[in-house]
Amino acid sequence: MAKEKDTPLFDYNEESIKSLDWKEHIRLRPGMYIGKLGDGSSPDDGIYVLLKEVVDNCIDEFAMGYGKTIEINIEGKQVSVRDYGRGIPLGKVVDAVSKVNTGAKFDSKVFQKSVGLNGVGTKAVNALSNYFKVTAFREGKEKTAEFEKGFLIKEYKQEKTKESDGTMVTFIPDESMFKNFKFQVEFIENQVWNYCFLNAGLKIILNGRSFISRNGLLDLLERKTNADEIRYPIIHLTGNDIEVAITHNNDYGEDLYSFVNGQHTTQGGTHQQAFREAYVKTIRDFYKKDYDASDIRTGIVAAISVKVVEPVFESQTKTKLGSVNVDMDGPSMRQFVSDFLSKELDNYLHRNPSLSDELKKRIEQSERERKELSGIKKLANERAKKANLHNRKLRDCRIHLNEEAPSKNKDAFIALQNESTIFITEGDSASGSITKARNVETQAVFSLRGKPLNCFGLTKKVVYENEEFNLLQHALNIEEGMEGLRYNNIVIATDADVDGMHIRLLLMTFFLQFFPDLVKHGKVYVLETPLFRVRNKQETIYCYDETEKAAAIKKLGGKPEITRFKGLGEISPDEFAQFIGPDMRKQLMRLEQGDHIQQLLEYYMGKNTPERQEFIIENLKVEMDAPVEG
Repeated sequence: MAKEKDTPLFDYNEESIKSLDWKEHIRLRPGMYIGKLGDGSSPDDGIYVLLKEVVDNCIDEFAMGYGKTIEINIEGKQVSVRDYGRGIPLGKVVDAVSKVNTGAKFDSKVFQKSVGLNGVGTKAVNALSNYFKVTAFREGKEKTAEFEKGFLIKEYKQEKTKESDGTMVTFIPDESMFKNFKFQVEFIENQVWNYCFLNAGLKIILNGRSFISRNGLLDLLERKTNADEIRYPIIHLTGNDIEVAITHNNDYGEDLYSFVNGQHTTQGGTHQQAFREAYVKTIRDFYKKDYDASDIRTGIVAAISVKVVEPVFESQTKTKLGSVNVDMDGPSMRQFVSDFLSKELDNYLHRNPSLSDELKKRIEQSERERKELSGIKKLANERAKKANLHNRKLRDCRIHLNEEAPSKNKDAFIALQNESTIFITEGDSASGSITKARNVETQAVFSLRGKPLNCFGLTKKVVYENEEFNLLQHALNIEEGMEGLRYNNIVIATDADVDGMHIRLLLMTFFLQFFPDLVKHGKVYVLETPLFRVRNKQETIYCYDETEKAAAIKKLGGKPEITRFKGLGEISPDEFAQFIGPDMRKQLMRLEQGDHIQQLLEYYMGKNTPERQEFIIENLKVEMDAPVEG
């Protein structure tokens, strides 16, 4: 008897095959082009990537010797960028911003060492903007075109102009894609500084304020470090198509900043790995001692910038460099970086014996600490295995079931990796709510048991001796540093009560004390959940503070029902799904420029002092539940 065929859930035929034009594809899969969307509360949110894509074109002009000034103006949600390069050829203005795989960067003679070669950048900005306007000024003439969400709405005729050559782009990100977004000036200033550090002599004017660097990566490291924290003066080395700056502090881990053709490769790549390997080899050869690699790199703060012909990035977002030669027929990246360091760094250390002595002391300090930890680490790793981490403490996300990117959907996979998030929660009730409400594809949950230890002033020994810290370290996969971090976003999710705030502070202390590079690179957040639910029979409004509560009461009128949430477990999973979805509110844990980590921790987490008592009293916020008029 013939077996009956299963009834298909839907027909698969010619009509099932869809072809999307460039605008539709970018808007349908924005993560493939700009990473995560976000609301501007994180430095890697999409609105900053849009700005970067426009400025990158200006930087390419500067790199080719045209235009030493870039002007950026941000007014509310509107961004304008003006460069003084050659200007887009007038006959190709519309095509350059609206036809994928169109651009001068495919001609290596014109843009030899540009950031990208795929002709997508400004097209993505165009497609993801409510309004997009481009004007090219060239040889006394100008050409303008206007778009809405990638659609051409008006093309102007060429006109005469007295403006200097160059290009001006104005755009407003699409609020249907970037919900409730707001530009944070400090994130943009950091972007602008990076551009200046990587392009010595370039002047960028942001909202009337000028930024310029004369010393490249030396200036970058001076900005990223505190003078009284570093162990020796910054080493600054430059060569053809490569620049390096290096120092050490007393922190744990590695703090590395890597760049390719002016692009900040936040996820590293072949050039960063080549630097890590070449640095270790050069140090071993110089001191004629086979130091452990981790001892050499612990506490390092370094930056490397390389320029290559036709860089190959692992995704459209250009955050990780793939395998590439420095020139088409030149050495591999590994050989190029190794040759440079083995000569220039070795010479520098020989010329500066007091510096090399201080570096040796730092390495040997790490060596002593590592040897003290060796036995404890082995036992801790065995305990972590026996603890059955993935069953007891961690509810992982599906993306980590297959760590390798599918070959046919690499950009989509990387977009999911950018969204990968781990929530660190307290107790079974809170972790249960988040576990039920989360997106299992990209969101994981780690459940704490009780309050963590205040680890200020303690050595890393406590990370292995304390079960909670040891298991958390294994869940994040950060024992060997940031390179292995399994989640792009670490979100501390605690109750909105005194105990919850205390646990939050203890976790923040843990990251600052032992893994400060995670904080410096913008990986750690604090989840904001609503404090109040205000509702009547027609509408429910969730409020995150007293001001929002007052506005909700006024809007709903009468005597609406008001609920004060104190614990995450009080919020039903259905409700919770709204607060950890695409519109999630979270605050980035960040250090202000010049902050000294140990001084900060001493002040807030050390012994009680009159100064701290006074600070608490002055900043105390008293919750008020008095009736609100109106």
